[in-house]
Amino acid sequence: MSVSNKPSLITSEFIVYARNEFRLDWDGIHGAPHWARVRHNGLLLAEHTGANRRVVEYFAFIHDLGRHNDGYDPEHGHRAVDIARQIAGDLIEISGEELDLLVEACSGHSDGHLTADVTVMTCWDADRLDLGRVGIRPDPDRLCTAAARKSGVLNAAYERSLR
Repeated sequence: MSVSNKPSLITSEFIVYARNEFRLDWDGIHGAPHWARVRHNGLLLAEHTGANRRVVEYFAFIHDLGRHNDGYDPEHGHRAVDIARQIAGDLIEISGEELDLLVEACSGHSDGHLTADVTVMTCWDADRLDLGRVGIRPDPDRLCTAAARKSGVLNAAYERSLR
């Protein structure tokens, strides 16, 4: 079973919530297609990093959910943290330890950090591997995990990000 065919933790109730919460273009550069690619990248990386797949998947759909614009929005990660905490146990089934990792991943995902828990680093790399959608080829030196820096993984993610 390929990564994209694995059952998703994301429920239809979450999607309804996300559609109501998300202020930007659903199909835009920070919208649902980006989230789906981040999920794909993250689950693929998790097979090699051993990251918590639940956190990786929830990160993919929450990390940009609180954006107010598609440009400079330094607080969007912190708004994603608030969203994650608000819906934990209701729209997302997540343990306290997993929520802590999700909070760390969301809050720091656009700060350029390179070291953290392996699950957090996997989340960050999953997002960074999708930079082609905004005309940026991911720099291996700005990726956290060896799995993300592999040329085959990086090139395939870049190609996906252009579609």
